[in-house]
Amino acid sequence: MRAGFFREDNHSKPFGYSFGADLAVAGGYTSTFIIQQLYGGIRYKCLDLTVGSRETRSQMVNPELSSGDLLFSDNARPIPQARLAIEQYTIVPWTRRWLAVRGYISMGAFTDERFQKSFTQGLHKHTRHVLFHSKGGFLRIGNRDSFPLIAEGGLEMAAQWGGTIIYPDGHTLKMPHSFKDALKIIFPTGSDSSNPELAGEVSNVLGNHTGQWCAALDWHDKAQTWGARAYFEHYFEDHSMMFFDFKWRDMLLGFEIDLPANPIVSSIVYEYLYTKDQAGAVYWDHTPDIPEQVSGRDDYYNHYLYTGWEHWGMGIGNPLVISPIYNTDNTLSFKDNRIVAHHIGWKGSPLPGVDYRVLISYSRSWGTYDQPNSYVKRNLNGLLEVTWHPRRLSGWSGCIGIGADGGSLLGKSAGVMLTISKSGWL
Repeated sequence: MRAGFFREDNHSKPFGYSFGADLAVAGGYTSTFIIQQLYGGIRYKCLDLTVGSRETRSQMVNPELSSGDLLFSDNARPIPQARLAIEQYTIVPWTRRWLAVRGYISMGAFTDERFQKSFTQGLHKHTRHVLFHSKGGFLRIGNRDSFPLIAEGGLEMAAQWGGTIIYPDGHTLKMPHSFKDALKIIFPTGSDSSNPELAGEVSNVLGNHTGQWCAALDWHDKAQTWGARAYFEHYFEDHSMMFFDFKWRDMLLGFEIDLPANPIVSSIVYEYLYTKDQAGAVYWDHTPDIPEQVSGRDDYYNHYLYTGWEHWGMGIGNPLVISPIYNTDNTLSFKDNRIVAHHIGWKGSPLPGVDYRVLISYSRSWGTYDQPNSYVKRNLNGLLEVTWHPRRLSGWSGCIGIGADGGSLLGKSAGVMLTISKSGWL
């Protein structure tokens, strides 16, 4: 059972505010009572400050049809945080509306320490009181009134830091978490700790840092009947892949087409996901004897201290990189992060008040560099969802979703979900 209430800011005045609560009770899940969203926000002109757990969706990919953003998707529960942002593109003065910017910075904390302790059952490491940081900046070039093509691009980064790592033998490692350390997370630099267990944090950067470069080209005619969009995301775990020390082979490459009004298909998305490279199979950190540095084996979404880029067992990034919650050995690591995947999604409205969407994904996994699969594992996922909005029952809707999985990666499964919902004032 799920219920919520929201007050959205319509941006009609210089000052605005918003708030929301989205709560659920579930059975056979990671927890019985779930706080999906609980937040409040204030705005002055283009600047928003939001505090709490709130779903924030990527503006780079289609949230209904995409397989998911590489850094932040809807796969995991929102992370509670204080977020200062220019959420929507804002025109830069004196550019004749040809240049716009948006961006954000946030600090927060993970909430899944009890789940981690229960899931690992004392057999593997888990963490508690881990902190969160993210930031991003985007630039848009183009004026739709003058030319139909818009270009945009940007950089996003995120980090896990602070907290305590708890090992199966009871040993604990408390991570630096002072104000000075927070600055080292915002401006990634190494730790100055004298603890020999943190040697990697001293020689590299403090915390578990991830990020992605994004770029897109968007074309729509003036009548908004036809549209096409191509987008590219490059994920990185360190400086070598953040810049051009190695070729950018890993990517999420997507194409989206919006069609003129018709009863069959309104939008269609195709995505190609490649994460096999990870800067190559060789890694060597410099030593006094061998001072050379080889920055390979990036091991996407995993970290040598933290449990990985997950929240409540679900991967925060693209869900085709299988989440730790599916592990059968009680570890919270990503065991299949070297994949090649194809994804397609489309939607339409064949009848008045009736909408549908279809998602199909096919992926192959080579495991990880440290633990390669003995053979290439395959995974096939499919979803058909049909929603009905009855005209005479305002705010009511019914939805039936049929999902099925197959292949050697997760095995066969199938399920049906029926949703009856009411929105608006009850």
